[in-house]
Amino acid sequence: MRNRFKYAFLFLLMFSGSLLAGGFQINEHGSKAMAMGGAFTALANDPSSLYFNSAAITRLGGLQFQLGTTLISPSASFRGPSPAIAETKMVDQLFTPIHVYATYQITNDLYVGFGLNNPFGLGTKWDDNWVGRFITVEADLKTFSFNPTVAYKVLDNLSVGVGLQYNIAMVLLTRKVGFTQTAQEANLELEGSDNGAIGYTAGLLYEPFDNLALGVQLRSQVDYEFEGTAVTTGHPAALDSRVPKGNIKAVFGSPMQYTLGLAYKPMAGVTVTADYQAVAWSSYDYLKVDFEDASLTDISSPRLYEDTYILRFGAEYLMSSELALRAGFLIDNNPVTDQHVDPSLPDSDRLGFSAGIGYQLTRNMALDVSYLYLRFAERTVTNSEVSATTNGLVPFNGTYNSTANLFALSFSYTL
Repeated sequence: MRNRFKYAFLFLLMFSGSLLAGGFQINEHGSKAMAMGGAFTALANDPSSLYFNSAAITRLGGLQFQLGTTLISPSASFRGPSPAIAETKMVDQLFTPIHVYATYQITNDLYVGFGLNNPFGLGTKWDDNWVGRFITVEADLKTFSFNPTVAYKVLDNLSVGVGLQYNIAMVLLTRKVGFTQTAQEANLELEGSDNGAIGYTAGLLYEPFDNLALGVQLRSQVDYEFEGTAVTTGHPAALDSRVPKGNIKAVFGSPMQYTLGLAYKPMAGVTVTADYQAVAWSSYDYLKVDFEDASLTDISSPRLYEDTYILRFGAEYLMSSELALRAGFLIDNNPVTDQHVDPSLPDSDRLGFSAGIGYQLTRNMALDVSYLYLRFAERTVTNSEVSATTNGLVPFNGTYNSTANLFALSFSYTL
């Protein structure tokens, strides 16, 4: 029973480290917004308003569509475990979250819309024989959020909006499992999904003056109930009863978050924006896992994530009625403590620098292109509670370095 509990606990660590944290949260759901560092809550004036401020779709007349994607290319390396200084680089991957939006004006005051995007995603992948293989080899999370929304213009300068989130999620996690009885290593793979998590959004837009707008957007916590299957292969037959396998259930809550935004036009053709985004990661305090196998003990493990915030700043200059130039900057704080950071999510505080252009192709069609560079602070861990070995004797201390390049493209059409 002791060995069974040990392997179940290791399985828990594998399951918990990767699913929901700042590094897997995607905030880039529109090229125009990304070009301005994501500071778009009060400016929101294209169909991506469905994500950034649901009340702001009252700015969009007629029937409007937007379709786009963001190409995300992350890079990371790990040096350690201390006192070793060998460096391992993460396998290069390319992720392509999508965004699809449609809005429609029903009356002068009533508007509706529908959005589809990927609020959480991305992943990490390391070589099969790397030093952290007993923690993670691959972690991949995909979520899809369907967001019907309705907005109402209360006054000419005041609008409110509410929306429903219907989310589905899929996760894949792999790692190696070692045994004290033999030098043989096994492969552990977990696949799980949730096909119906519910949340809501709410937004407010207030324009007290022609050159000033204030915006608020709230996104509720979404609780995912994952049902998964663990498969272990390549292990000694004599240890079959001790390895993680069978069905498992786990509950995770993506954090509630709210954003306060300001947009100001100091002169004709120039707009500056600022957002404060608060993310309530402290709601992820414990991970609870239920095993279908009655011989494995259900587990509740502390995660102790911390609340964080993101500061965003942007600017737009209209060179002409067809061409707009944009730039932005962001400061993003990560929620994961040093004790719990691991290579399935090599997260740290980051700075972002962005730029982009918008071009009105015709009276009805617009194209927005943008680039964002994320530089993560070097993170050295000296008090890790994650072990580099299956028997839990070697803390996975060391130094992480990460960057990411993002390219976004959005195409908008108005009928």
